[in-house]
Amino acid sequence: MRRLCTPAWIARHVLTVALVVAFLALGWWQTSRALSGNALSWAYAFEWPIFAGFVIFLWVREVRYTLRGGRPTHPEPAAQPARTATEGVRRPVRTARPRPAVEGPDDPALAEYNHYLAWLNANPGARPVDYPGPGRQ
Repeated sequence: MRRLCTPAWIARHVLTVALVVAFLALGWWQTSRALSGNALSWAYAFEWPIFAGFVIFLWVREVRYTLRGGRPTHPEPAAQPARTATEGVRRPVRTARPRPAVEGPDDPALAEYNHYLAWLNANPGARPVDYPGPGRQ
């Protein structure tokens, strides 16, 4: 239990209590607003207590983790799995089929855009407004 009395853990305890109280108070506030006619507040009236429950869940999980001593620094090696009949068999690797090369673009707009990109690549300091257009170089 001394592990839960360090300054870091005391801050966690205080933060947990503060969050739970704040979330439950916000849930109560939303419930009072919902009862006075605000229909949207019904969703928040149920949401804030769920947040408080989540904070409690995280706090309990961290306390259990700390009391168990955390994860071992050197995990024990796992037992060797039993050998199967197909262990030494290599499976073929499937490679992608190469696509046939496209001879020429069918779309004139695509050809113009590719020309524009090639011009930008050839003229790195140029601005887009300096582009002369296709066939005007």
